[in-house]
Amino acid sequence: MNGKSVLIVDDHTLFRNGLKLLINSTSDFHVMGEAADGRGFLEMIDKQLPDVVLLDISMPEMDGIEAAQIALSRYPHLPIITLSMYGEEDYYFKMVSLGVKGFVLKNSDIQEVVDAMESVSGGGTYFSQELLVNLVSNLRSTVSSAIVSGGEILSQRELEILVLICKGLSNQEIGDELFISKRTVDKHRANILAKTNCKNTANLVVFAIKNHLVEI
Repeated sequence: MNGKSVLIVDDHTLFRNGLKLLINSTSDFHVMGEAADGRGFLEMIDKQLPDVVLLDISMPEMDGIEAAQIALSRYPHLPIITLSMYGEEDYYFKMVSLGVKGFVLKNSDIQEVVDAMESVSGGGTYFSQELLVNLVSNLRSTVSSAIVSGGEILSQRELEILVLICKGLSNQEIGDELFISKRTVDKHRANILAKTNCKNTANLVVFAIKNHLVEI
């Protein structure tokens, strides 16, 4: 089979069949296997690791959260994309902290699924813009400075700016909110990206959640 291998884990047969047909119609990916629950998923990856896993959250026997936790404890670099529905936001923080690489809504079109698989199989992350908007609308800031990776410290001002970035505000809007110039925000944003080793806003949101710099 051509392309990178994909494992679909979902308890709905029709959904799996439809997604399999769509993925196999692409030139870059093929479905190597399917599982209807977390236990089946774990058995399959112990035999052969796929390049990408598409993992449902709500399943019988063993749900996606428990399955992801066990899978990533065994294979920390396994690229898992969570298949999500609206109303499951409470699970995002847990899944991100476990090391899941992305979230895609189950009603997304196939191109977004392919984009997500390309990103995570290449070592990146992918989070549906709809999910990010929904998620960050509920964020509020913690109040103290925070130590991030490498021992770097985000100041209180940088933390304030980080939360506003996560909420989708532009640098100009952040400046207006905090009564500072856009140029000052530009400098703070560059410092935040450097300290956190993030490349873009989506990465910053994930970083902030994973490091408990923001909370709902």
